[in-house]
Amino acid sequence: MRVLLVEDNAELVTLLNKGLARGGFAADSVSTAGDAAHVLSTMRYAAIVLDLGLPDDDGLTLLRDLRRRGDSTPVLVLTARDGVSDRVNGLREGADDYMAKPFAMEELVARLQALLRRPGNLLGRRLTFGNVALDTEGRQVIINGTVRSFPARETAVLEILLRRSGNVAPKRLFEDHLFGLSGDVGSNAVEVYVHRLRKMLADAGATVKIHTVRGVGYLMAEEKGG
Repeated sequence: MRVLLVEDNAELVTLLNKGLARGGFAADSVSTAGDAAHVLSTMRYAAIVLDLGLPDDDGLTLLRDLRRRGDSTPVLVLTARDGVSDRVNGLREGADDYMAKPFAMEELVARLQALLRRPGNLLGRRLTFGNVALDTEGRQVIINGTVRSFPARETAVLEILLRRSGNVAPKRLFEDHLFGLSGDVGSNAVEVYVHRLRKMLADAGATVKIHTVRGVGYLMAEEKGG
């Protein structure tokens, strides 16, 4: 899952990127509240890690604006403000969790995973559809009881489809979660990964199939009698 880091300390961003990657997350980062607001108006993230002491505005203002417009993306506040009143204010403004600096990276990753396992959020430990399963923490694909080795991006495509099983997943959703702000996306990049995943599933004897909904996105459905 892709998360957004809103943090202006470049050294800390580097450490967070590495730690989140080890925990199975991909991350985009911005250093100001203005940039965060712009990105969040066009992209969806699994979660946001938000510093409060930003150079252009208070992070709480950004959080308040998100909640006022109905954005329920889980937000973990990460800040040097560690007083009781600071924590209470952050939670009242809509933060889902609050960590004071300095912090242990393992705890931050564990807290993010816990947030995303809450009802209605994105992260379940195991996703299953037909005879296909995905261990979201271990990143293992299991088909008909056998562990299969799938590349990272094909696994990410499968995860999106499993989370939306029976419903159409828009193409933009794949672009956001696979490539984020990197800009590393060609006009047919998503199609390439979907095509590869289709072949891998078929070769492994999966009872599910990926259907293209032209002009919209992709739908995973179970093949009857498969």
